[in-house]
Amino acid sequence: MDTLISETATKLLGRKAAAESRDPAAYPKAETIFALVGKIKTAVFPGYFHEIPASTSPDAWLQGLLAEIRQEVSAEVETALRARNGAAASSADEIAAALLEQLAEIQRLLYKDAEAGFNGDPAARSVEEVILSYPGFFAVFVYRVARFLFLRDVPFIPRMMSEHAHSVTGIDIHPGAAIGEYFFIDHGTGVVIGETAVIGNHVKLYQGVTLGALSTESGQKLAGVRRHPTIEDRVTIYAGATILGGGTVIGENATIGGNVFLTKSVPKGATIKITKKEGNENGREKPQI
Repeated sequence: MDTLISETATKLLGRKAAAESRDPAAYPKAETIFALVGKIKTAVFPGYFHEIPASTSPDAWLQGLLAEIRQEVSAEVETALRARNGAAASSADEIAAALLEQLAEIQRLLYKDAEAGFNGDPAARSVEEVILSYPGFFAVFVYRVARFLFLRDVPFIPRMMSEHAHSVTGIDIHPGAAIGEYFFIDHGTGVVIGETAVIGNHVKLYQGVTLGALSTESGQKLAGVRRHPTIEDRVTIYAGATILGGGTVIGENATIGGNVFLTKSVPKGATIKITKKEGNENGREKPQI
């Protein structure tokens, strides 16, 4: 048994050694990143997710939390940059400080997202309910934080954050996607938004919507290439719709019906839905404008 264990350990370490063997401390720690998501959420929405102790002022409590966030973000970003560059990164604390400076703007955007959720869902009883309980809102919150780090070329951490939200909510938003204001995902399970997608303001998605690429057969050859659709302002996309391709543009004020499959652009103001036309072969359903 000892020989089996020794041989197995050697085999498992072989690939790691070939890639400049690193111990686990060389990478950002998943549990720390996930805890940071919770701490940032608490800071962005004071009093929503953590009771402020009566023994301290809200200002002192929040300052203490922000100092903790800055220290932990700086440490994890430095670890991530070291893992990629193999050397210490002096910019880690600058990135952490910049994130803190950006939190008020992220909060502003998120309150608009929560307002869109309340206005767009008759079942919502208040904006506070959206903030506290809606999985789509949580996924967008994580996206807006991860997006900030992604734009600063921080490795690992943005995807770790977004995949944490994915595992919790079933909503997969790549931090590379560009998403405007008043964004609302209703229900949310199964929504996929690809890396190069561009989404305007006042856009609403329902569960199972995919904003994806036409083909990923070329793999890394497509890195950095526009692969995902553009969704302009005030578009509603209903459950199960699939929209693919970097050249596909859904014009402003358009409505995309449930289960529609699109690889071509749609003009502004159009309504696309699946209908059965008489005489269709096998009665197949086709998208109709």
